[in-house]
Amino acid sequence: MSVDSTQPPIWHQQSADATLERLGVDADAGLDKHSVRERRRRHGLNKLEEAARRGPIRMFLGQFADFMIFVLVIAAVISGIVGEAQDTAAIIVILLLNALIGALQEYRAERAVAALRAMAAPEARVRRDSQVHLVPATELVPGDIVLLEAGNIVPADLRLIEVAELRADEAALTGESQAVDKQSDALEKAELSVGDRRNMAFKGTLITSGRATGVVVATAMDTELGKVARLLGEGESQRTPLQRRLAAFGKRLSIVVLLVCAMIFVVGLLRGEPLALMFLTAVTLAVAAIPEALPAVVTISLAQGARKMSRRNALIRRLPAVETLGSVTYICSDKTGTLTENRMKVDAVLVGTLREAQLHPEDSAELPWRLMGQALALNNDAHEDQNARVTGDPTEVALYIAARDAGYVRKQLEQSLPRIAELPFDADRKRMTTLHQDASGIIAFIKGAPERVLALCVDQLTEGGALDLDTRAVLEAADTLAGQGYRVLAFATRRLQQVPDPLQAGAVEENFSFIGLAGLIDPPRPEAAESVALCRSAGITPVMITGDHAGTAQAIATRLGIAQENHPVLTGNDLKQLPPEQLQQRVAEVTVYARVSPEQKIRIVEGLQARGEFVAMTGDGVNDAPALKRAEIGVAMGLKGTDVAREAADMVLLDDNFATIVAAVREGRRIFDNIRKFIKDTMSSNSGEIWTLFLAPFFGLPIPLLPIHILWINLVTDGLPGLAFSAEPAEPGVMRRPPRPPHESIFAHGMWQHILWVGLFVGALSIGTQAWAYGRGLEYWQTMVFTVLTVSQLFHSLAVRSERESLFTIGVTSNPAMLGAVLLTLALQLAVIYVPVFNPIFHTQPLPLADLLVCLGLSSLVLVAVEIEKWLVRKRRLYAE
Repeated sequence: MSVDSTQPPIWHQQSADATLERLGVDADAGLDKHSVRERRRRHGLNKLEEAARRGPIRMFLGQFADFMIFVLVIAAVISGIVGEAQDTAAIIVILLLNALIGALQEYRAERAVAALRAMAAPEARVRRDSQVHLVPATELVPGDIVLLEAGNIVPADLRLIEVAELRADEAALTGESQAVDKQSDALEKAELSVGDRRNMAFKGTLITSGRATGVVVATAMDTELGKVARLLGEGESQRTPLQRRLAAFGKRLSIVVLLVCAMIFVVGLLRGEPLALMFLTAVTLAVAAIPEALPAVVTISLAQGARKMSRRNALIRRLPAVETLGSVTYICSDKTGTLTENRMKVDAVLVGTLREAQLHPEDSAELPWRLMGQALALNNDAHEDQNARVTGDPTEVALYIAARDAGYVRKQLEQSLPRIAELPFDADRKRMTTLHQDASGIIAFIKGAPERVLALCVDQLTEGGALDLDTRAVLEAADTLAGQGYRVLAFATRRLQQVPDPLQAGAVEENFSFIGLAGLIDPPRPEAAESVALCRSAGITPVMITGDHAGTAQAIATRLGIAQENHPVLTGNDLKQLPPEQLQQRVAEVTVYARVSPEQKIRIVEGLQARGEFVAMTGDGVNDAPALKRAEIGVAMGLKGTDVAREAADMVLLDDNFATIVAAVREGRRIFDNIRKFIKDTMSSNSGEIWTLFLAPFFGLPIPLLPIHILWINLVTDGLPGLAFSAEPAEPGVMRRPPRPPHESIFAHGMWQHILWVGLFVGALSIGTQAWAYGRGLEYWQTMVFTVLTVSQLFHSLAVRSERESLFTIGVTSNPAMLGAVLLTLALQLAVIYVPVFNPIFHTQPLPLADLLVCLGLSSLVLVAVEIEKWLVRKRRLYAE
């Protein structure tokens, strides 16, 4: 049968001989050189396709693809045309700084992720031309005969044709934490999940024990790994909440600013002001009213957040990801390696009368406990090196460590109980027996599936001696442990006079005495339960989505507080039957999903998004990658994660710590709060300038400010204080409030009302100052208005550092950057007034001390007024509660 058949078979249903015939290869000889070249020409290299990476120049230019940036560029051009070159230069410098910071951060993040990448299987042992060769895994072709052994990463999808006690860790592909036993026989069912195709080995998975020979049936993007990777290209990246809010904000702002400036221009002309002056004033006010520092403040806030997260072992691949975490309403988390430690651990031991307790030390008089400790240590093929690192099958590693920690060290036990024979574990018997020599003869230990071991037992050992075996009670205890998510192994022992010759299972595995049960589980990470609780207090629903068994998922979810006991678990098979409408309803009720496929993970995320939720997806396996891409933010594990998952993620946790996500949520909320504070501050200030210029003529007063005054106020009050908001500490109780609704306006929670009344208040103070000074005939009246407008905005910056708490509660010095920015800006304003060289440039005059104090006193009323507003907000909130 030709390898070129257009309809590939279902490989796990094919016998080994049929597979070899279909692929046109002899297992003993392998492919010849000509066949390899021809097949590589048709199939290409055995490597996954990678998305084209953006270079530094494209990263830099990409920073300008924003509506606000376009508005600023137009404003800069107009400003340059009317002769305000210094404002044009300032805008351009800020734009370049913003683009450079964003590009540098993105480039550094890409470089850091690239450093995490590793070749999945750099080399493979292949039989070609009747010889075994070590070749690059990328050169494999369909039909190659590959030799596998413990420690190998599978280099391509293989149909196993010879198997010797092979076990594979497929957690990266299926989510299951337990190693899978492999076989070579054909399977009957056509529709089997990846985890149930026991005669296949899949690219990217790890061989934990045994050896095998397999024939390559799929390479590159045709592998199961490649199919998952291909899904990434089908997903659509989501814009972050911040990007959406700022885009809407920029559009509204530009329209409002143009309308207001046009009105000021028309009103000035109607009052008889010179055309050139009013045009310059209107254009200058338009430039000043647009907060050109906003992109810089946003980028710097995100960059600082990213740096803080990097110190907490979180690598931010895309800057807005930090803020997005603060907006998510659901965190869909993989179980293995994310919420759990990704290692098996003996968590329950039942011995004797099936009571649970810790293993007794070696000198214990209680025989069952001593025998249990010996069985754990001796019936075991795990190995410990000189650095106390234990390697081997994950289950046996867990048993070895449990015995060692209880004082049963195999190296010491083997001095008096050396192993003299063994019957290795195999998938048919589901048990392993070892024989050991001691002073009294030969003692045998057996471990395996409870039903298989109990069938060989005649009694059970207890503290009071041997009793009749209560098989029903033991199986019920085993079922109880299994229902709690444990993998259960039974242990038994017997005495022999000699080793049978030949050594056969039938001669050895009989007349055993049952010792006890061991329950193993992939334990939850110690900090995971606290992190889940913090998520719930923050209004975020944690959801477990795993490829593992429903019972195990339920047990872990219950321990962590993700689900209540007996809470329904939705499996992949159940999910498959649900139409989209019903799925949208169920996702609001279910918090644990088990045995799901990559496509189904995407369906869950899309179901939540259809309900208006903002979804974060955490995971480390290849099977998580499509959902990581589809979610608003993907969070991948850096230590145990796969290349594909890291490539799809917005953030990589370098320590694989779920608690880091909670810290990122807090940081994201802080950043968004601070960006809101900056917008509130700068728009309130700009509103004050607009109201001052707009209303003064209606009171019969001249234009209160010159264009240079407006530009200066805009430069100093939106510059340093604006950037200082990025360093503002988090609000008290930031993790005790629900996430902001995904589509909530950035002006929500009274912001636009605040901007309106503060602008009117500042305008009233400024016009009042102008009327008082102008009426008294003071020639420096314009300098007084200029000073009141500038300093009142500095007091406002201090006042809005918190949305509810008083400045004197959070502390004037709790943000040194803001305090320093305000003091420096005040010093610059005084320099403009009192340094003679600046007077002709800014059209200012020195103020007498008394009038300067009047200006400072009037400006400070803004702080008093905002403090009263926050007091009313606190009082209303307390009344509502």
